[in-house]
Amino acid sequence: MTMYRENQVKQGWVKKGLAATLALSMIGCTTPNAVTVATTQTLLQHERNNADLVLKTYKLSSGDSMVYADNQNSSAEPLLLVHGFGGNMDNFTRIAKEFKDYHVIIPDLLGFGQSDKPMSADYRSEAQAKRLHELMQAQGLAPNVHIGGNSMGGSISIAYASMYPKEVKSLWLIDSGGFWSVGVPDSLKNATLENNPLLISSYEDFEKLTNLVMYKPPYIPTSVKAVFAQQRIDNRQLETKILQQTVGDNVEQRAKIIAANNIPTLVIWGDKDQIIKPETAAYIATIIPQAQVIMMPDVGHVPVLEAVKRSANDYKSFRESLKQAQNKVQVTSQ
Repeated sequence: MTMYRENQVKQGWVKKGLAATLALSMIGCTTPNAVTVATTQTLLQHERNNADLVLKTYKLSSGDSMVYADNQNSSAEPLLLVHGFGGNMDNFTRIAKEFKDYHVIIPDLLGFGQSDKPMSADYRSEAQAKRLHELMQAQGLAPNVHIGGNSMGGSISIAYASMYPKEVKSLWLIDSGGFWSVGVPDSLKNATLENNPLLISSYEDFEKLTNLVMYKPPYIPTSVKAVFAQQRIDNRQLETKILQQTVGDNVEQRAKIIAANNIPTLVIWGDKDQIIKPETAAYIATIIPQAQVIMMPDVGHVPVLEAVKRSANDYKSFRESLKQAQNKVQVTSQ
């Protein structure tokens, strides 16, 4: 990469006024310290601000706290976005900037990010979906919700839509988990809970996982990656439990409920996905016949991070088609 191009990429992380902060994060340190942690939080908050996202906390009936981001566009229909295993709300922060016409809500699932992490909780898709529904009900947003999820977040989105089909207006599946009949890719065939590339024990593990998950990872300063890595290392024990529950959590029967209720569904998939087989997209369409499938060339497991504009445009086109179909129905009925 040329120096000019590298500088251009780095500018994507900061705007005017954050240059000094970024300079601190450029220290090639793979062990986080107070400065790099503070810098990372400043950068993440800057990204949230760009998307008009405000952090809020909701206390679940279980007593656990769930942190979520909300762009507070209450005049629009709610769009609930659900991150995947090992992720957090900031997986969707950049694409949320493209969705200012929607009321975006992005939670940190229980067990991840800034939300509580109880070891004794149930982390299967149905349990997580119930928590999300509780959050949406408390905010008065449960009716007429659009929901989208990446990876594990996709399986949770399917569970949500199957449990509350009359409340879900559309479903967006992004390299979705839960369709295990397709099998696992070569990268995970020999994985165990003791030796699994999805679980992090060191900075080197995090670096390898980043390159496994994304075909063309976006630029992230080394010291910022070190902070992300340490968060995953600190959460490894719980993530091991969650992963064990996730791999046994098949949502294929639930998907049939989505088909039966004719919930409009968009499936997007990176054709270079090494975490969940790209063939899964076509398989989903056999279970949910109304699903529209888009394969994204030269993209890995997280299109919303690797191909922000493309992912956003595909989704906005999908939502526009729903609006046009609804208008056509209204005209016909008059």
